Amino acid sequence: MTQGENRQDGPDEWPIFEEIRSQQQFRDALGKLLKRQGKTQKAVAEASDDGSGKLTTTTINATLRRDALPSRSFAIKYLLGCGVSEVERQRWLRCWERLLDQAAPAADLPPDDAVPLEPAAAGAPGGPEQAGPAETTPEEAASSGGDPALPPVKRGRWRLPTGRSRLRVGVIACTVAAALIAGVGAWQHQQQEAHDQRIHDQQVHKRERFKKDHCGTFNPDLVTQAGGECTGLTDGSDGPAVFGNDLKPVMTAIAAENRNVIKGDDYVTVAFLTALTSKSANNLTVGQYVAELEGAYTAIEEENRKNSRPKIRLLVANMGSAEAQWAQAVGQLTALKKDSRLVAVTGMGLSQQESVEAARALSKADLPMVGDLITADGFDATGAVDGKGAINGLARVALTNSDQLTAVSKDLGSAHRTAALVSTTVTPNGTKDLYTESLNHGFHTVEGLKKYLDNTADFTFDPRGGPGAILPTISQNLCNTGKTVDTVYYAARVKYILDFLNALASRSCHAQPITVITGSDATSLDPTTPALHKHDAPISLLYANFPSAAQFRSPDNPDHDLYEAFAKDFATPHHGQLFAADHLTSSYWSLVAHDAVLTAATALHNAAANSDSPTSLPNRYAVRNELFALRNGAIAGATGHFGIDSNGNRTDTNTITTVHQLGHALPR
Repeated sequence: MTQGENRQDGPDEWPIFEEIRSQQQFRDALGKLLKRQGKTQKAVAEASDDGSGKLTTTTINATLRRDALPSRSFAIKYLLGCGVSEVERQRWLRCWERLLDQAAPAADLPPDDAVPLEPAAAGAPGGPEQAGPAETTPEEAASSGGDPALPPVKRGRWRLPTGRSRLRVGVIACTVAAALIAGVGAWQHQQQEAHDQRIHDQQVHKRERFKKDHCGTFNPDLVTQAGGECTGLTDGSDGPAVFGNDLKPVMTAIAAENRNVIKGDDYVTVAFLTALTSKSANNLTVGQYVAELEGAYTAIEEENRKNSRPKIRLLVANMGSAEAQWAQAVGQLTALKKDSRLVAVTGMGLSQQESVEAARALSKADLPMVGDLITADGFDATGAVDGKGAINGLARVALTNSDQLTAVSKDLGSAHRTAALVSTTVTPNGTKDLYTESLNHGFHTVEGLKKYLDNTADFTFDPRGGPGAILPTISQNLCNTGKTVDTVYYAARVKYILDFLNALASRSCHAQPITVITGSDATSLDPTTPALHKHDAPISLLYANFPSAAQFRSPDNPDHDLYEAFAKDFATPHHGQLFAADHLTSSYWSLVAHDAVLTAATALHNAAANSDSPTSLPNRYAVRNELFALRNGAIAGATGHFGIDSNGNRTDTNTITTVHQLGHALPR
């Protein structure tokens, strides 16, 4: 059984591929598929053109009757003619590959009369006769039933004295001929077996090489990168661990949910695009992607449980560590636009250049998008983030950096400060880090922050040069500016903030209280970090984001019931799988991923409800229209009621943006 078939099919699902164990059962299933689809062989033949020609009814009839595994080409065309979706065709073909692994199929070998046989050597069975007549010795004649007393004779010219001798020689001649024929047949059989074995070995080698290149699966949309990282596109049926063991519970749940959804024909597809592995040192996440995908899946499960149509199938697209393989994943998604069932892409990764390029490519394919984590100002439908034009169809549910920094500025109080700026402008890939650029811009433009900036204490570092080496130097420089620096605006990633906090706690002027202000990336920072709790090095850290879990649950939150419902659903078993409880509280990633998928689901369900036909599936254009019509709290998210404005940004952010403080009390 391949990884793609490692599933627990429901009792009503057909076919159950792991129960197809022979070529005969596979052909029987193809025949049954014809009847289940309500099609004739003629109709299948007419619709079977995959670009290389159609099947004929004669070919269909003969192949289904032939005692052999049909060729891959036949299976593809036949399934296409039967109207089987692309995803389901892949499941059939993975079953075909498994059967092919068991034995080299006759359908893929040349016919018997086309097998090239090597010419026999002289004197071998079936070889050419010796030239000229040869004498037979008395001993040879005796051994073959002749009379040793007779004089030698030429072969083929024996004089037989009696009819009985003629009969005996005739029998002997027939026996010799039969032996020669049997020898030739045995030799041909051996040659055929050797030929079959060579073909089989070649096929096995080719399949194993394919699986090695495609994450141990037969799915061409999964690609094994250098270092063993698996990237690409899957519906979960390729195995729960293709993207790593930490994602096994949620990938198992996704596969099971998708199997239930596609049993009927009333469904559309939503993709979740993000970085789901962190094998590379250039990765900017610290493992929150597990909670992110769990939150996204929880929204799908909730929506499919409702009495609404259509149901939603979830595709998972992994851009890889640091989003280095964004082009591969996005290319696979844009190729699916021909499949009208793909109506939206969610997730979209972090606020970095790779995400912007991905969004622009998806926008060109007219696919609506809902970002979950992107916070950089201008990273919305306006495209102002990089000034290269609009990104039509892009919405997002996170709080922008401007929202966050404005909230912090109001919480600082009126005491005078002297603020240094520590920033990065690029990712470890060397591409633009739009999150940090946006923070930098905010520190220079938000009225309550820019007035404290000291232009002589402006420090920039490149993460490719080793933050662990330069951040201690920068921290010490804060003691040598000639002024008392009591505030640091940190426009860099949380990935490096531990090094920075440790360096601040060890600088020569560490007894001087200092406040660090940064963005929502700091949500994943452990509040118990030792550097934040040293008595002789008082450090305060401020950032703004969504409320904490306790604040969401508080009766003071008018939408606390929405959060409670999400938290309950998150903690409930998902097709037998449990998600870790701390994934709900250790970061906000599960929340925004849930709300991003819920936003897309709300738009597509509105599109279906507003369609002229009560049974038609909404397309991506209708979903995009509805997405930008979600106003006045139309989305009942885990983070509360909100809408989407004309630029694709979340509405009602003022009422929910919350300042969080870690470490020592804020000096007043």
